[in-house]
Amino acid sequence: MTTSVRVGNPASVQLEIRRVPMRQSLEWLSRGWDDLKHIGWAGLAHGALIAILGAVLLMLGSTHLYLTAAAVTGYLLVGPVMTTGLCELARRRAAHESLGFDESLQGLTRNPDGLMHFGGVLALIALSWFVLSAFLLQAVLNASVPSLAVALWGGSTEVDAAQILGYVGCGAVLAGIVFVMSVVAVPAIIDRHASASDAIRASLRATLSNLPAMLVWAVLIVALTVLGFVTLLVGMVFVAPLLGYATWHAYRDLVA
Repeated sequence: MTTSVRVGNPASVQLEIRRVPMRQSLEWLSRGWDDLKHIGWAGLAHGALIAILGAVLLMLGSTHLYLTAAAVTGYLLVGPVMTTGLCELARRRAAHESLGFDESLQGLTRNPDGLMHFGGVLALIALSWFVLSAFLLQAVLNASVPSLAVALWGGSTEVDAAQILGYVGCGAVLAGIVFVMSVVAVPAIIDRHASASDAIRASLRATLSNLPAMLVWAVLIVALTVLGFVTLLVGMVFVAPLLGYATWHAYRDLVA
């Protein structure tokens, strides 16, 4: 028997959360791969844009390890909102609507207020990370934040392995928080016209109701994202649309 949990209040969009098997995320990736093959270049164009953004951030942060780590973490924190066009393509394929890059941009107009507010929340978290990471380096890890000259022209600053691990660990905690907030957020915003707060609450409830499945899903996302980065972001051209499409299918299984 399917167990459901009601999300929201009388003035909110009512989203009914389903429970799914632990390995359901493998099915989401399988469906996402099918979308990747059938949607074709429109999704790959989104993947290329996401990869180019990542390359620009890495280039800007390449002068210092702190800046590189901050750029990668910030990229991951705002990543969910970058899947909007991909979720729209997956939605359109399921609805047998026309597919194309221009059509994918209609996802941005389906609920602009909800997307803007959700993007603002993610941007605020990313900005907070940059501030907290500087404090973490100086006050906790006893390392110095690179000066403007080092940031612009490069240079060396002593940072040992323990400091790097602590820094990355703190960023991972924030990335985990963003994951919990965004499991079904973007699809719910564009498909059900949910507000950002309703979508975030639905994501929280979906995660809490499906912890084993969400842990597997998080591990798969991290593994595929790492694959995208270690291939010098070439793999991200394919990884980004695959995860974007799979996110839509996760939403379809998790939200009635």
